[in-house]
Amino acid sequence: MLREVIEVLSILESPKASGVRVFKLLHSVNRALEPSVQNVKGQKGSTDFIRVLIPGKQGKTNGGSAPTLGIIGRHGGIGARPSKVGFVSDGDGAAAALGAALKLARMHDEGDILDGDVLVTTHVCPTAPVIPHEPVEFMSSPVDMDVMNHYEIDSQMDAIISIDTTKGNRILNQKGIAISPTVIQGWILQVDDNLVSILERVTGRPAVILPLCTGDITPYGNDIFHVNSILQPATVTEAPVVGLAITAVTTVAGSATGASHEADIALAARFAVETAKDFTKRQTRFYEEEQLNKLVKLYGDMKHLQTLGIGT
Repeated sequence: MLREVIEVLSILESPKASGVRVFKLLHSVNRALEPSVQNVKGQKGSTDFIRVLIPGKQGKTNGGSAPTLGIIGRHGGIGARPSKVGFVSDGDGAAAALGAALKLARMHDEGDILDGDVLVTTHVCPTAPVIPHEPVEFMSSPVDMDVMNHYEIDSQMDAIISIDTTKGNRILNQKGIAISPTVIQGWILQVDDNLVSILERVTGRPAVILPLCTGDITPYGNDIFHVNSILQPATVTEAPVVGLAITAVTTVAGSATGASHEADIALAARFAVETAKDFTKRQTRFYEEEQLNKLVKLYGDMKHLQTLGIGT
């Protein structure tokens, strides 16, 4: 996986990084795939949204019924030019998602085809703005969160892994990767045992879990503190979402350059690929449906947490 991550980073670290360049890389390893690139303009500039579909043997695109996994590289931007030169820490999520896409594309081309479809989405912006945030500043995006969710989330995704750099905090101080509990329809559920097993076999270490509070799973724009945007996909889908955090021992700003570790990005990409193998084969489901149904029966619907709140 390190090979794929380095190939992706060689494109993303350039001031000329673009969706077209990523398209050419993906297309060069598997000409049967047709990644899509769409440039979208916002009030603070523009970015290229990328969508890569890797079809499965029994996936929906081939008329089958195997579930589809969504892998989202969540971030504000991969660069903060002109104020900062180079690839920023916030871009790790994009690098991991695209590294996973490149690996899956190469596997598909060589005959290692998964049971179900895998849909990878992210965006590429080397000139994103920076915004104040405590304890360290965040990267913003040229487009707002509603636009980002529109292009990165698809109704075909039966479950989602949302990959995001999560170093700008003091609540998770270990280097590597961590997963969140499963979030679905306003509920924070238990951490999935199968995903813990995948995490431990990928890292070779005990699982590290990203703690969440209720505010983290609500939409941006409600003036509530969020650890970052890692769980924002859960605000606009009924599918289960698990955050895959790339972490550090110390607090690192999303706008920091020279802070990306290729080995950690490769761990995240490998976790995503291994989860894709198991999920599309129905060997993991992200959550127990009976548990969710019982929670709803006992305590009611929590979908209001997917909105900006009562009266808005």
